[in-house]
Amino acid sequence: MGQDLISDPEAVAALERADALHTALSHIVLEGGDLAAIAEAVGVALGCGVVFTSTDGRERAAHLDEAQREALAGADLLDPTGRVRVERIDPDGTPVGGGEALVRRVVAAGVDLARLVALRPEGHIHSSDVHALERAAIVAALLVTRVEAITAVENKYRGDFLRDVFLGRAGEEDYVAEHAHAFGWHLGRPVVVVVGVLDPDAIAALSASPEDRRAWQDRFAHAWRQVTATVDGSIASVAFSREVVTLIPVDLEGDPVAQHAAVDRIIEAVRGDRGGGRIAFSAGVSRVAHDLGDLPEAFRQAQRAVEIGRRVHGGGSVTRFDQLGLHRLLALVPDGAELTAFAADVLGPLAERTAEAADLRETLQVLLDTNFNVAEAARAQFFHYNTMRYRVGKLQRILGPVASDPHLRLDVAVALRALEIAD
Repeated sequence: MGQDLISDPEAVAALERADALHTALSHIVLEGGDLAAIAEAVGVALGCGVVFTSTDGRERAAHLDEAQREALAGADLLDPTGRVRVERIDPDGTPVGGGEALVRRVVAAGVDLARLVALRPEGHIHSSDVHALERAAIVAALLVTRVEAITAVENKYRGDFLRDVFLGRAGEEDYVAEHAHAFGWHLGRPVVVVVGVLDPDAIAALSASPEDRRAWQDRFAHAWRQVTATVDGSIASVAFSREVVTLIPVDLEGDPVAQHAAVDRIIEAVRGDRGGGRIAFSAGVSRVAHDLGDLPEAFRQAQRAVEIGRRVHGGGSVTRFDQLGLHRLLALVPDGAELTAFAADVLGPLAERTAEAADLRETLQVLLDTNFNVAEAARAQFFHYNTMRYRVGKLQRILGPVASDPHLRLDVAVALRALEIAD
């Protein structure tokens, strides 16, 4: 059998590659190398493309040329944001062009740390190369564990500092700016504060352990840092206990629509296609903070926006503080029962949690939006004109002369919003 192995040129070449990789990895460990060095060593030794990603596919280090990236994209293994769709790659090999890609978990002490993806667009990955990849994954786990321990301390320090800024206790502005500069941040410019929060309903549906929730929060924070770093390396992005806070610069002389679009692009890049086990999240966006002194209020605005937006629009929403309107005032009412009671007093049977009441409330909202133009409201709801007239009559029998009394119409409009908040 040993003679057969020696006589197999492919097996001999694979063993030689594995030996070369073992030597290279040993040097990397002794010299304190990083994931990029491991990726390059594996790619050169095995003659394949290599990429290390987070567990949800965000690239952390890679040894890939453009042809190899195009091959991954052609196999639909890259999403539009560049995330590697690791959930679509089989550990035993997934076809890519005339070759294959495979994935290995990077694990330490039972904790899932990262993914190692190997790609050979032409030809298959030899079994001996697979063993070499598994050894590389072990070395990578050691490095990732070390880096994450250091990063966790650094991120906590950054988070504590930014929290002090929001609380107005970080010190004089010159000191704050200098301290922020040490982190690579530029805070003394117009920014909007964006607060991102993983949706509790999505987490609850997965019956996750506290460790899993912590891992999701860490991945969520890492995604924000990684995406913003590609846009501007001086953007501050930190994780608090339940939220990720990011300060995105804006061009005050630019088009407001373009400003909104720039923020939306970052949020959508973090969201991606939600593959790789990522959790849905909601985001709130503040008004522009023109200088350091505006940051505490902007942070509160973003928090309020994400809280109200999630209550009104549900999970996965992006809400700007300027868009809150009446909801902003209603959310200040601390007693939800008071909002419900107000809605019930004004709307009567329409406040009930029944399908019929919900249907009539929808018609009522359309009528309010069209200033009780029956023909326009009928078109909006695809009703016959006479059907809408009948509904108007029914609504007025319940509510009173809402079509003609502006004060009653205001009460009804507010009651509908209050019901949204209470729900």
